[in-house]
Amino acid sequence: MTERPLGFETLAIHAGAEPDPATGARQVPIYQTTAYVFRDADHAAKLFNLQEVGYIYSRLTNPTVSALANRVAALEGGAGAIACSSGHAAQIMALFPLMQPGRNIVASTKLYGGTIQQFSNTIRKFGWSAKFVDFDDPKAIEAAIDADTRALFCETICNPGGAISDLPAIARVANQAHIPLIVDNTTASPYLCRPIEHGATLVVHSATKYLTGNGTVTGGIVVDSGKFDWSKDDKFPSLSQPEPAYHGLVFHPTLGNMAFTFHSIAIGLRDLGMTMNPQGAHYTLMGIETLALRMQRHVENAKIVAEWLEQDPRIGTVTWPGLKSSPYYHLAQKITPKGPGALFTFSVKGGYEACVRLIDNVKLFSHVANLGDTRSLIIHSASTTHRQLTPEAQVKAGAAPDVVRVSIGIEDVRDIIADLDQALAKATA
Repeated sequence: MTERPLGFETLAIHAGAEPDPATGARQVPIYQTTAYVFRDADHAAKLFNLQEVGYIYSRLTNPTVSALANRVAALEGGAGAIACSSGHAAQIMALFPLMQPGRNIVASTKLYGGTIQQFSNTIRKFGWSAKFVDFDDPKAIEAAIDADTRALFCETICNPGGAISDLPAIARVANQAHIPLIVDNTTASPYLCRPIEHGATLVVHSATKYLTGNGTVTGGIVVDSGKFDWSKDDKFPSLSQPEPAYHGLVFHPTLGNMAFTFHSIAIGLRDLGMTMNPQGAHYTLMGIETLALRMQRHVENAKIVAEWLEQDPRIGTVTWPGLKSSPYYHLAQKITPKGPGALFTFSVKGGYEACVRLIDNVKLFSHVANLGDTRSLIIHSASTTHRQLTPEAQVKAGAAPDVVRVSIGIEDVRDIIADLDQALAKATA
């Protein structure tokens, strides 16, 4: 009899952690320490040479943070993972081993506004650049790839509009060009979608959102599938050739499917310093224990709210992909069979001013720049998270001036609807 693989809910509680060997503590301890004592000089040398796995300095590795990284890697079906200080840090960490000055990425137009800003402006300071295309069109993606392209980047469930990315189709384009596909899985979580199973090379998360689930910490995760051949050609010299930043170590031939993970720790965290703190990692570990339960309730509530909004005469359009009226409905059944999340937008008749009045009159909903909380959240993206974009870019990103974004929480759905109803009455009076 073969041993059955552990189920998702079991991994969410047990993966990456064992009882503490020193005390027997069942919950992962918070290792609030800066450094770790070496057994002797030879032990220290082996750690720094990556000949032995262990702890050196908490900017690089920490037992609490490592437990979180290993748990998310298990949930995503990856070979390894790195935990860092925020979702934005995770995006830079994902790109760092792949890029050099003059290189570019091809990214979806349907991204969180902060990501569009990071890719449009900030990464240019590293000598990198991004091309934005409609990822609903694989031929447009293919046409945008050139000799300097080093990655494709998209979101599973796009923020804010809820569009679903056709990950297998996008992965085929990436494979043909032999470049990695990076997927931001924040809004889906590994409970609703595991992008590696659809062909993703790397998966990034803002752990601030559904993984933690309670709005207490910021954090980011990068998961490596361990399936990409970094040595197939000379596109990724940091992984396939002697790395001068780490005494000439050739990461991929030496470390195999853990090459990306170890490079990100030994060089990325060492030099960029985007470290997650152990207390934050502990909060996220506790949050993940209830991820499956929370995501089920998030999706159930989102369905009821979206269907109610779609029938309301004060509402123009509703973008939740679980609605049969959504152009992404059938794709959602394939990519997110357990449900297409709880983040979506709706347009309010009355335009920008009506949206502002709606925001100002909600009581149960929290007006915050966050998503994935147990609480229901609302924001007017055009005047906040996407305000740095041009009006045309706002529309392409699903953040038009007459649109509000909601992240449906796990409260009693009758209370969620009642709050929207009274706020809409005042907004459209």
